[in-house]
Amino acid sequence: MTDLERRIIHFNLFEMNCVGHIQHGLWTHPENNRHRYTDIDYWTDLATLLERGLFDAVFLADVVGLYDRYRGGPETAVREAVQVPANDPLLVVPAMAAVTRHLGFAVTFSTTYEPPFAHARRMSTLDHLTKGRVAWNVVTSYLRSAARNFGLDDEIEHDLRYEIAEEYLEVLYKLWEGSWEDGAVIRDVEARVYADPAKVHAIDHVGKHFRVAGPHLSEPSPQRTPVLYQAGNSERGRDFAARHAEAVFTGAPSLEALREEIADLKRRAAAFGRDPDHVKVFPGASVIVAPTQAEADAKVADLQRHISPEGFLAQRGSGIDLAAYDPDEAIDDIVARGGDFTERAIRPLVGRGLTVRDVLASVGRVGQGGPLFVAGTPERVADEIERWADETGAAGFNLMQYLSPGTAEDFIELVVPELQRRGRYRTSYDDSTLRERLLGRGVHRLPDTHPGAAFRRGPKAHESD
Repeated sequence: MTDLERRIIHFNLFEMNCVGHIQHGLWTHPENNRHRYTDIDYWTDLATLLERGLFDAVFLADVVGLYDRYRGGPETAVREAVQVPANDPLLVVPAMAAVTRHLGFAVTFSTTYEPPFAHARRMSTLDHLTKGRVAWNVVTSYLRSAARNFGLDDEIEHDLRYEIAEEYLEVLYKLWEGSWEDGAVIRDVEARVYADPAKVHAIDHVGKHFRVAGPHLSEPSPQRTPVLYQAGNSERGRDFAARHAEAVFTGAPSLEALREEIADLKRRAAAFGRDPDHVKVFPGASVIVAPTQAEADAKVADLQRHISPEGFLAQRGSGIDLAAYDPDEAIDDIVARGGDFTERAIRPLVGRGLTVRDVLASVGRVGQGGPLFVAGTPERVADEIERWADETGAAGFNLMQYLSPGTAEDFIELVVPELQRRGRYRTSYDDSTLRERLLGRGVHRLPDTHPGAAFRRGPKAHESD
């Protein structure tokens, strides 16, 4: 068996604390339990299932505004439950952590609208409570309605959001990595010294966007800085990911595009002085599996009956209101004249010779939402997963849910054993932090080549400490 064949393929489950996440309309399916998202048992049951299936983590998306550009308002999104109503993703993590020992938790939080000091404490708290199993999906937020929810007239310009994010992370690195030295916590009962004041430092950050005195209120957690996820696809976003991210969630439209995107990210990481292997890429994957191909095809047909094209248009309408354009107009022509697109909506559509009519006809098909879609037997699904991982260099995949928990249950019962048989999926957990699971045993802190490591104080704490 070659090294390539032995390489473990990692899996996260892509979730959101809401009724309708990414497969719009399927909240109406009789076997779907998404309406239970407000029930803590929904989350603890899901966590227990994923740990039984040896998943790396549950990846929790989030938005802080409504999709309100399609047909000129939020009515479609509200009616179709397009990521609304939605609750806070961070608050379900302690409940899930309490019923698991190994499952990781990647939570989405924006750098644009809330100041960094309180977020630093929240993430340190979660890292303590999970014993080093937490990650932060760093986003800058792109919805106009989100900006208005936080007192602004309109969304902040794209590159300025990334400028803010850069300083936001600088503040957090100072708090997480530099405010408390290694050895600051003594817990000397006889001397009545819990922590050495000489090793706890104010950060006194004064920048263009933030002023933060410090020190950090939390003592160092197992990972100090949580594992950093990112999903930016613009030039600025890719540079940001290459500089900071340890895991990148992407949605490249084809195997060839994914291969090039991964190679590009690793080239950029190397240019920033990082080890390219410390940037792991996770494309989305949509999997429908059954013991036979006929049964898998029947599942696809059943799901298709519940899909809501209007729901998909409402979400995509966050950047392009397709209902407002001539159906025969070319997407590339709309972009060229400065049509109302966000980069997120543009990327999968540009350069493919599509008209508005083409896009409308494709909306709402089972299988959209990730570059990898496969419906079939466990053997066929495993073949495609291996092919995409091996031909692109992807570290693993974010599994999209059609039915909750049915999608995860099918994957765990049918695909996981087949991947294990091939030596491509773990057969047990070890006692490690989430970062160690991604980067290797002993790497529970940011690696020395990561920019956050430069903010450590005192004797340098190396990645293997």
